[in-house]
Amino acid sequence: VTAVPDLDKASIRRIMIGIVLAMLLAAMDQTIVATALPTIGNDLHDVEHLPWVVTAYLLSGTAVTPLYGKFADVIGRRTTMMTAIGIFLVGSILSAIAPTMWFLIAARFLQGLGGGGLIALSQTIVGDVIPPRERMRYQGYFAMVFVTSSIAGPVLGGFFAERLHWSLIFWINVPLGILAFAMTNDVMKRLPRHERPHKIDVIGAVLVIVATVTLLLALSWGGGSYAWTSPQVVGLLVVALVTTVLFVRRLMTAAEPFIPLSIMLDPVVAAATISCFFA
Repeated sequence: VTAVPDLDKASIRRIMIGIVLAMLLAAMDQTIVATALPTIGNDLHDVEHLPWVVTAYLLSGTAVTPLYGKFADVIGRRTTMMTAIGIFLVGSILSAIAPTMWFLIAARFLQGLGGGGLIALSQTIVGDVIPPRERMRYQGYFAMVFVTSSIAGPVLGGFFAERLHWSLIFWINVPLGILAFAMTNDVMKRLPRHERPHKIDVIGAVLVIVATVTLLLALSWGGGSYAWTSPQVVGLLVVALVTTVLFVRRLMTAAEPFIPLSIMLDPVVAAATISCFFA
């Protein structure tokens, strides 16, 4: 894949700034909330369910990440990216105005549905815009995004919660999200769509979402809310294992599987995926 011929350096720079902003939004919301949780719990009069404010975002974001790649192939990168930004912004606004803890948890779940796409699609768009020999340089920019969010997120979260108001943790996403939308919307219309007559493997999508959610729930609850040997955690792990086996079987038998097994069995892809998993 080479750079798009009719995109000049200014247009590529604009796309990159926009998607880096979008990725920063998604990455920051994984870290910025943690230091504000005590203040949020006291304000909403519910400390017991505070962990779900973080867990809900991670659950939905992780579960839908593979879906966005398929949607980007079917309906195009730009439409999928703009949709992800829109979902993320709606979730941010609802989180900022949340009157109760459960409302906030539901809003964070919605926010994660958009955030999961922002991270995945940013990588995809780089593949459409940047030639292979230059991609590692741009991957360095993405690495800086995660470093920045890891350091700045907790600091900003604590500052907003203690000095201003915790809702600013979510309101700050709105102008940044609108800026990312404005910078990428028009110029991304010139990206190739690579359209093919794809079909969404609904069964495979459901299986991977169930497997992901149940595994993450087990890891989140185990040793905290429930003992590792409790029926709840063991049951979730069993469901995760069964649905994972069914998902692999689906990959081997579906006419157009959710993730082509030939790609996953490629030695380079397999090694990279395993190393990223442990990282």
